[in-house]
This record gives sequence, C-alpha cells and structure tokens, in this order.
Amino acid sequence: MSLDPRSPSDSSAQSLPSLQVVPLTREHALDICTWRYAPPYECYDMTDADPDRLLQPEAGFHALLAGDRLIGFRSFGPDGQVPGWDYDDQALDTGGGLRPQLVGQGLGRAAISAGLAFGRAKLAPRAFRVTVATFNVRALRAVEGLGFQRVGQFSATTDGRSFEVLARPEG
Repeated sequence: MSLDPRSPSDSSAQSLPSLQVVPLTREHALDICTWRYAPPYECYDMTDADPDRLLQPEAGFHALLAGDRLIGFRSFGPDGQVPGWDYDDQALDTGGGLRPQLVGQGLGRAAISAGLAFGRAKLAPRAFRVTVATFNVRALRAVEGLGFQRVGQFSATTDGRSFEVLARPEG
C-alpha cells in the first residue's frame, strides 16, 4: 500500500518518495528499538521494546518506508492502547512513530494516512481509534485533520499522563 505524501504546502514531504507500509523485518525491529525522543516526547522512546515481540504477528507492527528507507512504523491492535482507558472492540486501535530525527518536519499526517490506507485494505475495520498524549499537539492536529474526533480523555494508570482518545468511522 503506498501513498504519495507530497503536497505543495509541505516542503519536507515534497522530497520524500511514496510511503509504503510493509512487513517488519528483524533489521527494522532492531533499528526501531534504538529510537529515543527529545523531551517531552521521551514517553514514545522505543529503547525498552523487545525486537522479538515487535516481530510477532499478533503485535501488529509494520515498517513505514520512504523508498527503501525506514522512516517509521505503524501498529494495529493492542500496541495503540494505553492503560487507563476502557477499550472495546468497536474500533481498531492504531499507533505508530517516526524516526526521531524526522519528528516535527510535517510528515506525521502522511505517515498516519499511509497506515490508515494499509489498515483499511488489509483489516477492514468498522472504525479506527488513536490514543494520543494530550501534550502532543502536533499529533492531535494531524489526526483531527484526517477526520478523527475526540471521544474522551483519561490519565494513564502507568504514570498519570493525560491522553486523548479519538475515533474515525470507516464507511
């Protein structure tokens, strides 16, 4: 599944080839497990992740490539959930991340769109749901721009951090 992220208003995305969501390889998983983010985004660090777990099909992880370059990942299922919310089966949870050096360069919306297109084609959910840290205004703006609407807010049971839950029906 590919999506052309180039848009006249986004100079960073203009130089990227089409984004593709593909199966995660061991090399991808090992790379992702080194990712550290600058504060306050360190809650998204992947350094505690187990590459073998990321490779398990039930974990729902996929690589996000620009050409043949790993620029991020997309996930479908429990990885997109944060302890503290009462999740149900009315929507497919999706999450993901960009390589730390690419954060804040206007690629989030294209990355999320590529993941949604892949999820729609492969998993055909009734709806998608995302859980985003309340402080992450860039991510909230990206998902709301893609038609997600806020359905609730909660504090994570792990660290008390505030999160927003947003959903978007499919069809």
